[in-house]
Amino acid sequence: MSAHPQRFRTATWAVNGTLWVLAALTLLPLLWMVSVSLMATGASSNYPPPLWPRPASLDRYRELFAQQHMGRYFLNSLIVAGSATALALLVNGLAGYAFAKLRFRGREWCYRLLLAGLLVPAQVTMIPLFGLLKFLGLVNSYAGVVLPSIGSIFGVFLVRQYALSIPDDLLDAARMDGASEWRIFRSVVAPLMVPILVTLGVFVFLGTWNDFMWPLIALTDRDMQTLPVALAGLSREHHQDNELMMAGAVVTVLPVLLLFLLLQRFYLRGIMLGSVKG
Repeated sequence: MSAHPQRFRTATWAVNGTLWVLAALTLLPLLWMVSVSLMATGASSNYPPPLWPRPASLDRYRELFAQQHMGRYFLNSLIVAGSATALALLVNGLAGYAFAKLRFRGREWCYRLLLAGLLVPAQVTMIPLFGLLKFLGLVNSYAGVVLPSIGSIFGVFLVRQYALSIPDDLLDAARMDGASEWRIFRSVVAPLMVPILVTLGVFVFLGTWNDFMWPLIALTDRDMQTLPVALAGLSREHHQDNELMMAGAVVTVLPVLLLFLLLQRFYLRGIMLGSVKG
């Protein structure tokens, strides 16, 4: 009888040990990025490269914000990602709820046609999308970067699958009490969908913050560039300054990493519930 608990403990230690090793391997590039960003110019090119700066210096970060205008690019990314996330939660939340709980003619066909759009690569739509934005006069504007991100087919699908689990009796009771559909969504449905909305918000914010291709196409004014585009330009101008580029990478990665760590409880809950409901 004692052999079974012993084998269970051994298997637990083996699994946990493997996970710790994989976590260390995942964190190693991030730690190296931070370490290089604190080194003096050219120190990381030595052989063998030092594992930790001696001494540590914040000069690369001062140069980023004082000379390379990284603060402006950071603000641009924050405006674009924050606006896209807020609007995407509103649009996808309403659309997903409508496809799940509201009955209207052509609902199923419209939803199937929408899902068919997932088969079209995003790169194929860039040229017609750019032409549409040019026709609307939105090229080289924040709106031109934000608007294509707020209507996500995957976001509608994610919210719909979660909203299917909301009891119809709860909605019918609210209607009998005289509540409008907007009041029902705001006071009844939205609080129940917090986990999936947070999950969707993390997806949209990370995707918009890290997006390189579309801001590069839609924004021609350098003062409006986002962090990924500015970081690519930094690598062209200072291709030998690894320390400066790593400092820029830290500024780009750190905010979204902290956001994920702060919201991971809601994020994981939304993923788990969304995968088993509906």
